[in-house]
Amino acid sequence: MAEEEVAETEQAVQPGELSVVATATDGVHVLTLAGEIDHHTGDRLRQALDVSSTGRPRVVVGLGQVTFMDSSGINVLITAHRTFSEAGGWLRLAQPTASVMRALQLVGIGTVIDCHETLRQALSD
Repeated sequence: MAEEEVAETEQAVQPGELSVVATATDGVHVLTLAGEIDHHTGDRLRQALDVSSTGRPRVVVGLGQVTFMDSSGINVLITAHRTFSEAGGWLRLAQPTASVMRALQLVGIGTVIDCHETLRQALSD
């Protein structure tokens, strides 16, 4: 059964699309992303990051299945980071793929937003 669920998830993410799975762990919102983050899919990410009903938003974004991210995605993440910080919360990134990590490093986002190799690290820090 689990294999069928994975297959469905893989089929759901077509080139140019973004899949977002939202869960919660110990009061932390966890967004697991798959696909591409660009100007076409940035609004989907922005909506997923809208946890304004939370007093102190704590969010981990899993990037392990993101195949591409451009400046649109980076801008969405920076805006969310600022919003969460102002509300007394935080944003952490987890499991960036090599291509996503390269984009993050090019703009120096690691100095602004905590980035972790694993989801477990992001949740435990």
